[in-house]
Amino acid sequence: MIKQENSDVIVIGGGLGGCMAALAVAKMGYQVIMTEETDWLGGQLTSQGVPPDEHRWIESFGCTSMYREFRNRVRQYYRDNYPLTKEAQENDLLNPGNGWVSRLAHEPKVALHVISDMLAPFVNSGKIKILYNYKPIEATKDGDTVQSITVVHVNELAKIELSGHYFLDATECGDVLPIAGVEYVTGAESRSITGEPHALEESNPKDMQSFTYVFAVDYIEGGNFVIEKPEQYDFWRNYIPKFSHLPLFSWYAVDANDTTKLKEFTLFPNEQQIPSLFTYRRILDTKNIDGALYEGDISLINWAQNDYFLGPIIDVSNEEMEKNLKNAKQQSLSLLYWLQTEAPRLDGGKGFPSLRLRKDVMGTEDGLAKYPYIRESRRIKAMHTITEQEVSKEIRGDKGICTYFDSVGVGSYHLDLHHTTVTNRSFYIPNYPYEIPLGALLPIRVKNVIPACKNIGTTQITNGCYRLHPTEWNIGESAGYLVAFSMLNQVTPHQVRQEQKYLKAYQTLLNANGIQLHWPEELDL
Repeated sequence: MIKQENSDVIVIGGGLGGCMAALAVAKMGYQVIMTEETDWLGGQLTSQGVPPDEHRWIESFGCTSMYREFRNRVRQYYRDNYPLTKEAQENDLLNPGNGWVSRLAHEPKVALHVISDMLAPFVNSGKIKILYNYKPIEATKDGDTVQSITVVHVNELAKIELSGHYFLDATECGDVLPIAGVEYVTGAESRSITGEPHALEESNPKDMQSFTYVFAVDYIEGGNFVIEKPEQYDFWRNYIPKFSHLPLFSWYAVDANDTTKLKEFTLFPNEQQIPSLFTYRRILDTKNIDGALYEGDISLINWAQNDYFLGPIIDVSNEEMEKNLKNAKQQSLSLLYWLQTEAPRLDGGKGFPSLRLRKDVMGTEDGLAKYPYIRESRRIKAMHTITEQEVSKEIRGDKGICTYFDSVGVGSYHLDLHHTTVTNRSFYIPNYPYEIPLGALLPIRVKNVIPACKNIGTTQITNGCYRLHPTEWNIGESAGYLVAFSMLNQVTPHQVRQEQKYLKAYQTLLNANGIQLHWPEELDL
């Protein structure tokens, strides 16, 4: 028997976009049911283990006020709960891990606590109900309107049919789109469709960006923490991708500044000034801690060496998906084993057996993240699809930032395309800061399903910049306010964009709730 539940809004997916969509709806006085496939809210920051990728203005502007509140709360969490050094305690711009990928590299469990605290008043009052360990499997529809979505517990012992006025797809892979009949695309579009200089000559929906199983390690000098040899280790240690003449497991990876070249890295900081990958995504620097609370620094391993590009997990058979997920886990565990046993050291030796897998950091038995880091989702066919021409610094030239009459937020990040599953191509294209057009959140046909994650109307190339933490957060917030505004004014989201009086009122609502719609005109680009 299938249980039935009803709410004003159903949010499927409890990542950053889903949490912020639910929060926005609840702040407007409506009821929300939010599902999450794992037992952790927070997506990229928590269950996927990825410190926030952000732009250079993030400390001052270029994000929503709620995202800034989150960042402030993370720093305050460390001040309130950790024995910080005096210098760290007094540092307004505290970076807990001093990782160079982010100005705020921090532990996943801290983000989990902070996000849970931000939702707590609405969860405790009953405005938001969270269903953990549930994923969507089917939907009922009436023409262009979705009536319900059925979710199943991951153990497949329980099903719930969820009905509501609006359904927000905040899943990492856009899982609601196919079951709800929302038109979407995957993989690479052709140049003839998008006009993008870096697009393929022919579309290839299977040519999707790589995904990654992140894991956490610390380093305890003199220790020996070598894991059992993974079953696929021999394959991965000898695997040479077609874009390189060197094995994937080496200290050489594609240079972001010129993806036709390789760049040398190593594990730790050194006198030769070779970039350190341990400090790249370091989330806890013991130099910030007063005393011996932590045995060693903690780093999250999300490198080119454990990007999995041998096959996609979207729109393939269950057997193919499970095979690629297993292979990706084996790749990450094999990378750890290589680091512990065979990785060349600058002193001429091999292996770092003192690297310890920190299973507790990710909250899993195998030490890998609860969910793979997904870079590329299904993407709706939208009223407006954002293309490379709207974001690329080189293409836009002196035209500067592309502005939209229907902007619902801002963001900035390079067009960062990781190696894809068929062509293995990658890009790192300089960008102009961008806006988020409402048209990219509106499906071309279905009326009450709204994307709230990285599944908006981008191309594969522009997905490379619109997928990052502050942008996903902004998309979720704006999507939540959109459906709440639509219910409040008894209009459809499409009408909000089409009719000037509603669009102006909706954008005023966004501004009032701390969502920045445009970049400052005097911005130093």
